[in-house]
Amino acid sequence: MPTDLIRYDVLARDALRGVLRRVLADAATHGLPGDHHFYITFLTRADGVKLSPRLLAQYPDEMTIILQHQFWDLTVTDERFDIGLSFGGTPERLSIPFSAIKSFFDPSVQFGLQFEPSEAEPAAQLPAAAEASPAEGKDEPADEPTKPTEGAEVVRLDRFRKK
Repeated sequence: MPTDLIRYDVLARDALRGVLRRVLADAATHGLPGDHHFYITFLTRADGVKLSPRLLAQYPDEMTIILQHQFWDLTVTDERFDIGLSFGGTPERLSIPFSAIKSFFDPSVQFGLQFEPSEAEPAAQLPAAAEASPAEGKDEPADEPTKPTEGAEVVRLDRFRKK
């Protein structure tokens, strides 16, 4: 099998993370338009993730946050985003590198992206099951969907890899 010296898989993954970066940067500048809101699942122990020990104990592998009504101080850089959210009435500040994100979903338009782990992420950090987090500032049940629902447009990078 020929060796992919260009690394199209890495280029495609980075381009799709650029879509997420752009959407979050627009939300930071202009707020969320219309009914758009986001579910973002990330690895809590990935390099560069910053969250409180309380949240890390509650979500030791991965966590899904919801950006909808109540979030504040969203800042986006080339490598990460920082956001203020409330969990059970307690305000928290999270810092999440784009490389830690596993999935992004906007249920208002059924659009989703899933990311393969970056090469820098150890395989031991991959979670076996998804957990949800009510991150809108409301005490909602933790059984919110963590994966895109049916009809979602999910793009998987391995679909483009030559087998």
